[in-house]
Amino acid sequence: MCKSERNHANAIVESTGVVAKQVDAVAVIVRYDAIPDVKRLLEVIPDPIRVIVFGAEEHADKLDDPRIVRLDVPSFQLTRMDQIKMATVLALSQRVLDAGETFVALTGVAGKPIDTLVVMEVGKEYELFDSVGQPKLTEHVRRVVFQRVLTMALELANEGREGKPIGALFVIGNMRELQKYSEQNIINPFRGYAEKDRNILDDRLRNTVKEFAAIDGAFLIKGNGVIVTAGTTLRPDTSGVELPQGLGARHASAAAISASTKSIAITVSESTGTVRLWRLGKMVIEIEKAPRAPVRPRNAAHFD
Repeated sequence: MCKSERNHANAIVESTGVVAKQVDAVAVIVRYDAIPDVKRLLEVIPDPIRVIVFGAEEHADKLDDPRIVRLDVPSFQLTRMDQIKMATVLALSQRVLDAGETFVALTGVAGKPIDTLVVMEVGKEYELFDSVGQPKLTEHVRRVVFQRVLTMALELANEGREGKPIGALFVIGNMRELQKYSEQNIINPFRGYAEKDRNILDDRLRNTVKEFAAIDGAFLIKGNGVIVTAGTTLRPDTSGVELPQGLGARHASAAAISASTKSIAITVSESTGTVRLWRLGKMVIEIEKAPRAPVRPRNAAHFD
């Protein structure tokens, strides 16, 4: 961290408490490695405002203050706003934040100190998270299952399969409802296995899921994490679905199935790597794949 970056970050930290108090924020969200000193942040933020920290898995022992809430957020290269989106959706799923609450977010370019302070109210910022009229995020799905599926979707978006981009669709919900709108056009690769051997919470299934993601169709997953099918064609009524411009059949199916059933649908766009979350027929969060920095050839000439 250079001197100017540290000065900018320190200035933002010093102003955070004043801003949080003036806007009646319930929490401040920040990436741990982006702030110069978490203790100073706690000093300037008045009680009872909470500090929600992510990206601190290796420093958990340093976060023993009762006002700190630690989130386990996957460490992907995300844009400034997508860092906030990811932290916020997980804070909602873990009931650390609720719709209608105001929070302050400190963010910056991935791997760099904070350079931005944002004030938001959950549910009023469509750019962040359209939670208006939505039921609890994990009403019918275990929180840990939702988080695992979202993480795997982000892994597919960032890594693809063997370096090549792939699209995917995950639907988590009640199987009796989902099977009314689904059709198995290939042999189900998960059929015949005990439920304990096909739970998405089992780390051994990560590579398996990524391999089967290349098959056309959706993964259907119970709310407890058991994968029921892969390569499934969804047949919900898409006639009333309104999609943002440029989205195709996979996203229409995700929107329609979430409107027809009590389910959460998560899509990965093959063309852009964008991950989207769908509920009640609406897209409620969109996380874009961050552009990769260009790689300079090792022997390239350098000109100032």
